[in-house]
Amino acid sequence: MARRLPPLNALRFFEAAARHRSFVRAAEELHVTPAAVSQQIKLLEDYLGVALFKRGKVLALSESASDVLPLVSEAFDQLERAILKINTGNSAGPLIVSTPPAFAARWLVPRMDDFHARHPDVEIHLLATRRLVDFSVEDVDVAIRFGTVFHPELNVERLLSETILVVATPELAASIRTPADLSSVNLIEDDCHIMRGDFSEWETLLATLGVVNTPLKIRRFSDAELSIQAAINGLGITLAWGSLVANDLKAGRLVRILDHAIPTDLGFHLVMPKNRTLLAKVTAFRTWLFEQTAEQETA
Repeated sequence: MARRLPPLNALRFFEAAARHRSFVRAAEELHVTPAAVSQQIKLLEDYLGVALFKRGKVLALSESASDVLPLVSEAFDQLERAILKINTGNSAGPLIVSTPPAFAARWLVPRMDDFHARHPDVEIHLLATRRLVDFSVEDVDVAIRFGTVFHPELNVERLLSETILVVATPELAASIRTPADLSSVNLIEDDCHIMRGDFSEWETLLATLGVVNTPLKIRRFSDAELSIQAAINGLGITLAWGSLVANDLKAGRLVRILDHAIPTDLGFHLVMPKNRTLLAKVTAFRTWLFEQTAEQETA
């Protein structure tokens, strides 16, 4: 028996417009013009014989549309999952991972040999960038991102909770016995995290340790990777996320200063569209990531 369904393309446009409560945002998602969205909505309303939206200064759903939207959205979600399930075992093409440059260089890349040894059939393409990913238009499977707030339609899992550490080479650290000694050495600032508000400036931090009204020798770098590498090269003392210097602390390239640590509610997260969780290569990468973070936390 033939199914009695409205035009599916018009239904897809309705679902996007209703979900966003906006023809403009629906058009952006579907890569068409707002006029095209309006045309498809009118087509669906004519087919059904009911108004789906209350048009005014603010776009609102009619009572009928409000009733059916959850069912229509779930139907499209199930259809998407069904199509992805067909390709679940398909590892053709690389797993594309977007990650901040510092996390890629200092945490992920040093561990990649282990992943490739376990999953030789999965090729990983790393995109090192601080720019947020638009999964709807970019060819990216998963992202690793830093922060606390993410889009509610994404699947978000915390990988690592972060603490700020004060670190330097063993040679430089040997000269620091009290907080006041910090004013006699070069202090490295990471402009990126200071501008984001993640790190305090050295002057503010030292004030909490009782060091005030003292000239400081500040050396500035644009991001965490440069700041940490500068500290490894003996150029000064820096603040760093604990996970990004874990390997350096273990190897003795860096040591903690005054055993000072600053807890935060921030961390690195694994972020992806909810439909990507079904892909075999994504599952393999996710499982491996959490094994690695568990090992770090128990080390």
